[in-house]
Amino acid sequence: MDIHSNSYRIAAFDNREEVVEVIREAESAIAKMTGIPEVTLIAYEKTDSGE
Repeated sequence: MDIHSNSYRIAAFDNREEVVEVIREAESAIAKMTGIPEVTLIAYEKTDSGE
């Protein structure tokens, strides 16, 4: 997958393990609800530049 945007970038959590764990838990819950074996969530943050 190749995603490009000037308005968003992948969020950096700077060793915030609790944030990463919340995302993992959400991935697991979504996988169970949908029956999809593996779900990957990508966190984005808004940048100052716009498109």
